[in-house]
Amino acid sequence: MNVETGSEAERRGLSGVDRGAVRPVAYVPRPAAVDFGLEFDDLHGVTVMRVRRFDLTRSSLRVKRTLDVLGAVVGLLALAPLMIAIAAAIKLDGGGAVLFGQQRVGRHGRRFRMLKFRTMVPGADAMKEALRELNEAGGGLFKIAADPRVTRVGRFLRRSVLDELPQLLNILKGEMSLVGPRPLVVEEDERIAGRHRRRLELMPGMTGPWQILGPARAPLDEMVAIDYRYVANWSLWKDVKILLRTVPHVLGRRGL
Repeated sequence: MNVETGSEAERRGLSGVDRGAVRPVAYVPRPAAVDFGLEFDDLHGVTVMRVRRFDLTRSSLRVKRTLDVLGAVVGLLALAPLMIAIAAAIKLDGGGAVLFGQQRVGRHGRRFRMLKFRTMVPGADAMKEALRELNEAGGGLFKIAADPRVTRVGRFLRRSVLDELPQLLNILKGEMSLVGPRPLVVEEDERIAGRHRRRLELMPGMTGPWQILGPARAPLDEMVAIDYRYVANWSLWKDVKILLRTVPHVLGRRGL
C-alpha cells in the first residue's frame, strides 16, 4: 500500500481541484457551546480553542468588588437629596413603610432581602394569588403591566426605575453588585436546575445583560440562559458596557 505524506501532497498540489473555487469556511458554534466561554489562542503559530474557567479569579473578584463599592458610595452621596424626596413622597401618598424588602436568592444560593422603595399598597404580597390569572409574563415569572396594587407614586418610580436605588445599600453590604445576574425570588429560583444554577457564581446585580434588553421580557428559562452566558464570559469591560447601556434605559424611562 502506497501512502502519500503530507509534504508530498503539498508538492503535488490539489490535482483536479479548482483552487479558485476554494473559499474560507467559518464555523458558528451552537449557543450551548458559547455558554462555556470559548477563547482562541495562538500556540506557536497555530490557532487553538480552549474553554475558559467558569468562575472569576480572586483578582477579578477584587476588581469587581472595588468597582461596586466605589459606584455605590458615589451613587448614594450624589442621589441622597433625590432619595429623601422620594421617601417623603411615599409617606405623603398613603403612608406606610418607605422601603420594601423582598427575599431574593444571591450568590451561592444565599438568601438576602433586596431593598426597593415601596411602590405597592401595604399587604401586596398577600394579593398575589388572587391576581395570578392576570399574570402577563409567563415562563415562571409574575408581572402585570397595569398592576392594581401599585400606588400613584409607585407607578412613577417604576417607570423611572428610581425604586431600585435602595439596592445601593445592598451593594455596600456585599449582597449585590452593580452588574450581575438578575436576583430571583425563591419560587423562581427553585425552577432553575442543572448548569444554569452556576449563574449564582456571581453576586446578583442592580442591572445586567437581561435588564438592558428593553421593554420585552424573556421567559424565565431564556433569562437564566442569558445570565449564565454573562457569567461564563465575564470581563470588567463588559460590566462597564452594560452600565453605559443602562443609562439610556433609565433616562428613556423604559425601565429595568
